[in-house]
This record gives sequence, C-alpha cells and structure tokens, in this order.
Amino acid sequence: MGSTSTIKQPGALNILTVIITATLLGACGSGGSETTTGTSQNTQSTAVDETNSSQSNTDADTASDNSDSDTDNADGDTDSTAGDGDTAPDPGDEDKGDSDTEPDDDEGGSEETPDSPDQNDTLAGWILNSDGATAAIMLDEAGQLAQVNVQAVSALEQSGQQYTVVTASGMPDYQVVVDEEMLSSLSSRPRAASDFATGSPQVAIGDVVEFGQDIGYNSNSSCALDAGQGYWPPGPVCPEVMDRTGTFPNQPTQNTDTCETGLGTVGFWVNGTSVYNWGDGQSYNNERIWQTLAPVAEQYDVDVCGGHAAQGDYHHHYYSSCLAKMVGDTGTGHSPVYGYAADGYAIYGPWESQGELAISSWEVRDYRASAPTGCSDGARSCVLNDQYDVSQGTRNVSSGPGFDTVVRTLSRNELVAENGYFKEDFYWNSTLTEQGGNYLDQYNGHYDEHRGYHYHVTARDDNGKLIPTFPYTIGDRFAGELQSNGLTSCGGIRPGGSGRE
Repeated sequence: MGSTSTIKQPGALNILTVIITATLLGACGSGGSETTTGTSQNTQSTAVDETNSSQSNTDADTASDNSDSDTDNADGDTDSTAGDGDTAPDPGDEDKGDSDTEPDDDEGGSEETPDSPDQNDTLAGWILNSDGATAAIMLDEAGQLAQVNVQAVSALEQSGQQYTVVTASGMPDYQVVVDEEMLSSLSSRPRAASDFATGSPQVAIGDVVEFGQDIGYNSNSSCALDAGQGYWPPGPVCPEVMDRTGTFPNQPTQNTDTCETGLGTVGFWVNGTSVYNWGDGQSYNNERIWQTLAPVAEQYDVDVCGGHAAQGDYHHHYYSSCLAKMVGDTGTGHSPVYGYAADGYAIYGPWESQGELAISSWEVRDYRASAPTGCSDGARSCVLNDQYDVSQGTRNVSSGPGFDTVVRTLSRNELVAENGYFKEDFYWNSTLTEQGGNYLDQYNGHYDEHRGYHYHVTARDDNGKLIPTFPYTIGDRFAGELQSNGLTSCGGIRPGGSGRE
C-alpha cells in the first residue's frame, strides 16, 4: 500500500489499515527498536479527556484522561534541533500584543481555594496544603501516607529580583468517579488482556478512584502493593515523593536568545506536580531526526488523569481534566492559572472565554512536492530547515515511516504513524499568530491587558471532548529568560547538573 499525506488539524489522527514492516523507538527514554510485520487495524488519537465537555466542565469528577501517553521510564535525548526565526510579537510587549484586548475576567475558582499569601510578594494560584493533608493511597519513603499538593509558598529577594519559592511533594490529590464512558475506554484498550491482571479493569460505574488506587493494571514492579500497584498501566515507574523546590521570577523578562525547553521539568502545575513539554525522548530508528510526541506515541501509558512518572517524577504533558477540576475551570470564562513555566510566565487552561478555546498556531505540514513544507517524493524524506520560518526551505534526511505505517511502542501497542506523529510534522504558521484573537504565538502564548503575557494549555473541541493539540502546554522554546536559580536551564539541563532524562 502506498503512503499518503493527510492534512488535518494538529494532532488529529485517522483510522488506517495496513500491511507493514516497521521499526520504532518507544517512549520517554532510550531503548531498542522493534520490528512488527503483519496486518493491523488501529484507531490512533492524541491524548483525549474521555468525559470533559467542551462547553462546560461542571462535572469534572467524571472526567478521565484515559488517552494514555509516554512511558517515561528510561534515559532520553536532550539534544535540541529547532532553528532560529522568532518573528512573532514580543512577550509582554503591549503594543505588539496579539489578542485579548478586552479580556474576560470570569476565571473559575478552585474547590480547594488556591493559595495566594500576598500577590504583591508571590505568584498566585498555588494549591497550598496548609493543614498537612495526606494522600489516600500513596506513601512516602518512611512508609507513611504522603502529603499532597504544595507544602509551602514563600517570597525571596535576590540581587534586586523578587521570586516565588514553591516547595511540593509532587503528589497530587486527584479523585475521579468512574462513568460508563471511562469504563468503556479502559475495557477497550487494545492490549487489555495483558494490561490488566484479570484481563479487564477492576472498577465499576460509580466507583470513586483515588490517586494511586488499584484498578487492576499490571503495573511496573516499582509500584508498591496497595500504594500504586494497579493504578498505572504497564511500563511507567510509580511516582515518588519528590520534596523539591522551584524558584520562579515574579516579573518575567522576555528572552532575547533562543532557549529550548528540552526534556524533564519545564514548570510546576499549581498542585506542585511537574509540567513536561511535548517530547518523550524517543525518535524513529533512534536517529534523532523524527522525534515522537509523548501525547501521541504514548497514549496507552498514562493513568486516568492523564499523567505518569519518569524517574519518580509525576507529570503531565498536556491538558488534564483532574487538574481542571482542582482549579475550578468550568469553561464559562477565561481559564484560571494551571501552572507556571520555569521562566515565570503563567500557564492558563485552554479557555479564552465562554465556549472559546485558545488556538495553537502550529500546523501539520503538507508533504506534497508542490507545497512549501513538502518533500520531492511527497513522503517523510525531508525536514524543514527552520520550523519557525518555512521560507528557509527543506533538507533531505533519513526517511521516516510512511503515513500508513504501523509502529510499535515500548509498551508494545501498535499505532499508525500518521501526519502529526512526530514533532518534525509541524511548523509554526506566523500568519495565524498575526490574526490575533484566540491565536497564540510560537511559544504557545499571547498578551492581554489583564494578565500580561501568558501561555495556554491548548486543546480543540471534538464533539464535546477536549483533544490536546501541539505543542500542548508551552512551546519548543521558553518565551522568557531563565534565571540562574531557576527550575531548569535551556535545553532541559539542570544548572550545574546533567539532563533530566
């Protein structure tokens, strides 16, 4: 069967049936490639919130991010590949801002009121655990129930700069209610017979599932019995209490240099868990050319809240309905703050206003030879010289898989490598950013008079479901300058240390 290039919205993937011989490297870590030969029919999609309404998320307890992604259980690649070409409006430049001239101030609150000790001294929105609340299931190193969310928020002045210092366990206080759609999604996993110890999930409609509670999965051996075992699908390690501290500048400054986000922690969500970017540390044939996207390639490797751990660090790469519930994001106005990037800029949820989503300006390439983003043979045989400026043309590289090729992940799930499976399938369309309104810039952010410059979690509405769209949270580069005392440094390398993955 010949390969075809399908142009569609970023991250949306079709159902294809193929006879193939394919080689793939899997998820969030290095590993050997595998070859699959045979006939496979597979439904592939990006990570999707199974129960979240695109109009109003008022019943977020029933939401489930059971669209699995990213096994994150080994070492990965921290190399950066994107080129220069920052021509979008400068972050924080009011005169060049591209949207929200009349912002909607109706931002949702949180069932657990986010902490704001003093907005003049610290960044607002953190979910502070002021009474020592503990997890229902997960344990700390001493075998005691772990403290949840954020333990402390304090102000710091250093060299004339004001910072917010956040101390967190890395354990969220998530809870979901099983509904019919969630149960159906779990039961219909392509490898359910081996993913679950009894061949099917051990939950029923109406059950309340605590973070880390056994729902029947054959989890990684790192997961302790009655403390994580059975909550995560095969592959990812279990989360650990991190007890880490993040320092964020209160007044971020525009980055005048190219600073790529890289792998590992690129920010904190307001519940103290980690923000990770689009990457899973893997590439096709381990050649570091065609880099796989975590929310696509690892869609069967996350828990019911759309998260999992790498080296013990629990994180989300994309929108989570469980986090949306914690911050009270009902979709009836502009989303509240979901987290902060390492540069200090806030990350808001997906909503611009009631019924209006923020829109990524990254699009999938048209690979046809006649297209500016295409290759001479209409296949994955070339990459853009600069994903931020398509006028710079393309260069030939080792070919990636055909658009109808079935590839196998480290968790042994078979997926179709459609257009939108790899980072190199995307480019930033500056003309969309220039339209303003709900369109975001190359960093996945924009400016408004009420919030200043800020990022957005991005998703699109698909018949009442929120489907995460590339680049999912912040873009491939930080909009702001990273401080020497910051959470990470350019390229995902910790200051004074090795890469996170």
